[in-house]
Amino acid sequence: MQRAPRNRFIRARILHLLAWQKDRGDTVPSVAGVQINQSGCGSLGPGMVLARYLTTRGSARRVKWEMLVLLALLLLCRGIGSTHGSPDDHAGDGDMMSLLDFKRAITSDPKRALDSWNTSNPLCRWAGVTCGRAHRGRVITSLKLAGQGLEGEITSSLGNLTFLRTLNLSENSFSGRLPPLDRLGKLEVLDLSQNSLRDSIPHGFANCSSLRILDLSNNSLVGQLYPKLGLLSGLSALNLYKNRLTGTIPPSLGNMTHLEALDLGNNNLSGSIPAELGILSNLSILFLRENRLSGGIPQCLLNLSSLQALALDGNRLGGVLPPNIGDALPNLRWIILYNNMFGGHIPASIGNCSKIELIYLGSNNFSGPVPRSFGKLSKLIRLELYENMIEASNDESWGFLHAMGNCTLLQGVLLDDNQLQGGIPSSIGNMSANLRYLALARNHLSGTLPPSIGNLHGLEGLLLAGNDLDGTIEGRFEKMIHLQSLDLQANNFTGVIPPSIGNLTNLTELTLSENAFSGHIPASLGNLQFLDYLNISNNNLSGKIPVTLGNLQQLIFMDLSHNNLEGDIPSNLGDLGRLYQLDLSDNKLKGIIP
Repeated sequence: MQRAPRNRFIRARILHLLAWQKDRGDTVPSVAGVQINQSGCGSLGPGMVLARYLTTRGSARRVKWEMLVLLALLLLCRGIGSTHGSPDDHAGDGDMMSLLDFKRAITSDPKRALDSWNTSNPLCRWAGVTCGRAHRGRVITSLKLAGQGLEGEITSSLGNLTFLRTLNLSENSFSGRLPPLDRLGKLEVLDLSQNSLRDSIPHGFANCSSLRILDLSNNSLVGQLYPKLGLLSGLSALNLYKNRLTGTIPPSLGNMTHLEALDLGNNNLSGSIPAELGILSNLSILFLRENRLSGGIPQCLLNLSSLQALALDGNRLGGVLPPNIGDALPNLRWIILYNNMFGGHIPASIGNCSKIELIYLGSNNFSGPVPRSFGKLSKLIRLELYENMIEASNDESWGFLHAMGNCTLLQGVLLDDNQLQGGIPSSIGNMSANLRYLALARNHLSGTLPPSIGNLHGLEGLLLAGNDLDGTIEGRFEKMIHLQSLDLQANNFTGVIPPSIGNLTNLTELTLSENAFSGHIPASLGNLQFLDYLNISNNNLSGKIPVTLGNLQQLIFMDLSHNNLEGDIPSNLGDLGRLYQLDLSDNKLKGIIP
């Protein structure tokens, strides 16, 4: 101990003073109840010793001198200057010095989060600091400074906070390298997410054997995931999302048998999905999205019966989905596989996942019909199968549409860019009243638009572009008062543009181009105050441009070209301050373009 030499000097000095006092014939304090032990430390005798001693007759000088000796003894017995001080006391001093070193590296503190960090304040009253009760309130067990806008580097001095259990510096602007924290054997939660940290993950992190949560997401970390990460066998959550990590997923992650959530998404990881992940029986979230992974889904992943969310989108995965995937993963709520190269039929067993809410299988090579079993998914919210080769051409293959009338929570169905053929069944009107988005664009649909589609009062987006639909659209959209986007481009619709469209006052996009609409442009379109995109080009429209179109102050794009419009160009079109593109070509208009 550093203080030992000084303490021995104090004890020797006190004993010397007592001996000197005795030689002078003065009364020794121990007679009054203070006993001197071998260490030179006094112990108080019966009560009222001090009062009794003060009443002892003697010179004022002797009383004053012996009082000083008593005070020194009492302080010594209270531990001041003792050689037996607690190690935690020294740890508390070290913690303060480590935090002050951390503060000195902060270059910006816009919220003044560290104003309380000074030696005039008790350590445990510093903002974001929590001290442990077991250590007399002097040793830091938690440091939480999330979302304070701090800038600078995270100093290695934090690695000296050996009693630390939680370190949360997320949602700041820290830069530089990750500090070495390998001495933090008690650390349970490390959250440095949403910063600008760079370089590789230090190997020493594997020594933080008590870690339960490790979140380094949303940084700029590079390098490979080293196999030693698998030594963190107590982890329940590992989040490395949105970095620049490369290499393969180490099979050693299969040693993290307590893992419940694993997110390695938005990196540059390659290779196949390791079969060892199938050992993680507690896993409920597996996100490997937006990497460069190849191969297929390992059969062993079907052992993860607790899995609730599977996101493998944005990779180079292929092959067919296991036919029993829905039976093996009964707790699935999200299955997100879009933008891969999966093929074959969509497994009907997914219809047995009674808890499923999201099915995202778009941008793959799936073929065949949509399974009718999807009609059993009472909790389904969104079905996205766009950009595949999904087929429907008769009552049987269109049967899924009728079955999905039972999916009362359904909000979105995206089937655009597939191989759907024939007329749209009237059963489309029986779909969920909560349906907000319906996309059937760029298929091979024909015939008239069934009037029952008007039952979908909650629609906000209806995309039917790029088909062979014909006939009138009157009486189809009048009740869709929430509609924001209506795209009927590149069909064969005829008749007039219904004036009732002007009552759909939430519209922001109206695309009716490349059809055979005739008649006048309805003046009621001027009521669409939120409209920013209007394209009614390439039709057979005639008459004048309504002056009311000058009311569309949010308009950015307007294309009325390739029609038979005539008369003067309304001058108030020049008042549309946000208008970026105006095309009036190939008409019979006259006057000055405003």
